[in-house]
Amino acid sequence: MNLITTEWLEKNLDSVKIFDASWHMPSSKRNAEKEYKEKHIKGTIFWDLDEHSDKDSLYPHMMSNSDYWARMLWSFGIQNDDHIVVYDYSDTYSSCRLWFALKYFGHKKVSVLDGGMKKWLKENRPTSKEINQNLGKFSNIEKLNPKNKYKVNENTELVKNKKQIEDNIKNFSFQTVDARSRDRFEGKVDEPRPGLKKGCIVGSKNIPFKDCIDVETNTFKTKDELAKIFTQNKVDISKPIVFTCGSGITACVLGMAYSIINGKNAVIYDGSWSEYGKK
Repeated sequence: MNLITTEWLEKNLDSVKIFDASWHMPSSKRNAEKEYKEKHIKGTIFWDLDEHSDKDSLYPHMMSNSDYWARMLWSFGIQNDDHIVVYDYSDTYSSCRLWFALKYFGHKKVSVLDGGMKKWLKENRPTSKEINQNLGKFSNIEKLNPKNKYKVNENTELVKNKKQIEDNIKNFSFQTVDARSRDRFEGKVDEPRPGLKKGCIVGSKNIPFKDCIDVETNTFKTKDELAKIFTQNKVDISKPIVFTCGSGITACVLGMAYSIINGKNAVIYDGSWSEYGKK
């Protein structure tokens, strides 16, 4: 169940663990954590993308290591058999990044709230300001029951590195599909991050991630509509695909679309253009 509806979530609030994975482009001047504190779905935990990415990397939003991931989820009180629901209040549909990361580290039951907070609020569903201040603090781990320690099962084949992308330009063992806007993909505009070239990975194709989202409802388009979008952009869903973008966030939106179409796990180039396009 990669996607769940707002109706389903309201009926099942007490049987799931919920994360708000909102993230905004710096140019938006929005503060995701501040917005979370003002209102969120009852019981929701705020998940900070920048905080829980690899801080030792030269590139933004790179996947953290498995030890960090296990301790982080345990500090939030997450257990391996929990059904995790992720949502966002973001124009980048950043919930898909946490959905992908949880899949990468082997969590079985994880869903994205289709339509996110935008749809939830539009439907006048209940919100809360209540926050559990003790959750997510690594200093509290020693107080937790070691029998409930979270265990990761890392699926390393779901992430590609720069060398694999470069090798693929020569041997073309998979399709590379970029989720950035058409203008960025075609190098018609500057990248929002400094120090990056214009353009795209050699031989890659482009599906702007926003093409997968229904503007009116903020939900994913239907399976048939998504399949048509892939075909129109000359992406063969029957052959291996690796998704990329600016920093590994919106690539996961295409990854979700891909999973909706055929039920398979997505594969992401984690460094994306932040790494590949470095001057």
